[in-house]
Amino acid sequence: MMRFLFGMAFAGLVFAQTAHYGHAANGALLPDHKVTPGKADPHVTQANIQQTICKPGYTATVRDVTEATKKAVYAEYGANEKSGVCCEVDHLLSLELAGTNDIANLWPEPYLPKPGARDKDQIEDFLHRQVCSGKMTLREAQREISTDWTKVKTQ
Repeated sequence: MMRFLFGMAFAGLVFAQTAHYGHAANGALLPDHKVTPGKADPHVTQANIQQTICKPGYTATVRDVTEATKKAVYAEYGANEKSGVCCEVDHLLSLELAGTNDIANLWPEPYLPKPGARDKDQIEDFLHRQVCSGKMTLREAQREISTDWTKVKTQ
């Protein structure tokens, strides 16, 4: 919340860029972990994943990112929404892995360069399946997706 207010100008919603993309070894853009460290829902635990994140339809019950928040996220990174190129406001820790809608968990994830947003979606789905099948703990999956999702081995 503090960084949201820090960038807000008095006369209106004008935000100063505070974040800079990181770069994976394969060229993918990564979030700035100082600004987007990720944030997990403390109510979702390993003990209750079958009743929460593994329950069909769960994400629809928790997804709630306002347009104002999306604009703030774009402004933090100095990004502009451009269809097919940049970007979608994405959860660093996906909702399927108990991430929250908090601005500390959101970043404007580009589609290009590849791997991009659509590729990360596939990694999120893979990790979700691993957690829900018991092949990986929730904490392990959160660590994998939040550090460098491009390094996740799906096979």
